[in-house]
Amino acid sequence: MPENSFRVMQASNRRKTIGLLISMAVLIWLVAYAAMTYFGATGIGVMPFAVGIALISVWGSYYASDSLVVRMTGARVIEESENPKLFGLIQEVIIASGLPMPKVAIVQDTAPNAFATGRNPEHALIAFTTGILDVMDRDELQGVIAHEMSHVANRDTLVSAVAATTAGAIAIASDILTRMMFFGGNRNREGNNNPLALIFSLLVLILAPLAALLLKSAISRKREALADATAVSFTRNPAGLRKALEILARDSTVVRQRSNAVAHIWIESPLDAKSVSKLFATHPPIEDRIKTLKAMESL
Repeated sequence: MPENSFRVMQASNRRKTIGLLISMAVLIWLVAYAAMTYFGATGIGVMPFAVGIALISVWGSYYASDSLVVRMTGARVIEESENPKLFGLIQEVIIASGLPMPKVAIVQDTAPNAFATGRNPEHALIAFTTGILDVMDRDELQGVIAHEMSHVANRDTLVSAVAATTAGAIAIASDILTRMMFFGGNRNREGNNNPLALIFSLLVLILAPLAALLLKSAISRKREALADATAVSFTRNPAGLRKALEILARDSTVVRQRSNAVAHIWIESPLDAKSVSKLFATHPPIEDRIKTLKAMESL
């Protein structure tokens, strides 16, 4: 497979992720503008408060992401002696990627799935359900390992934390400012008296949290597509990951621990099937991912 093909895909996904993060920054600016337009200096004062709350909640979780996710998913960290074959496959991917060896964990669950977490490669953890270890052969499991280690290499926990912080700040600020509008009495005299500007501000505050959620989901989908492309650069075997995804597509079981807080980290989200729209899904449709990998096989 030509080196340029997946490098182009990686670069494209990175550019799109940057574009989406910039869009979230623009959204924060719009919320700040709406606050200033309606409340003047009082409204602007809400923004640092909202950002502070989001930073404390999200970045605390980011720093301890590996231990928190282990507790939330019921994963158990294992030693090499407990599953030497699995460790051998992981070490093959480690050699190809140049990453440090992560902690390895097992989740007692019949649903085939896997995830990676950790604030940086030195604190990474990769976990597998017992279900995925039972149903996948060597090449398929290697593809899954490469996908998960790609999340580590691409610093996706960090990207997710940035997106979550931004979305959280927007949601908190919009909620506070909307309540001030309806329940806080008269608006500040420093505010803009233009009725069109006031209507625009109200619409921004109402719609901004929804827009932030859509952008956060879109960023997650782009990072999943990037992880698929990066995995192929590690293994040079798109068929392995493609076959693994086909197994996941055929399987209807979902992991028991399917909290919204950790749904996005699994290789197949346990909640996307329940999404009202694909726009809110954290992963691209698995059929599209399979189609992309098939196209890579023919290159």
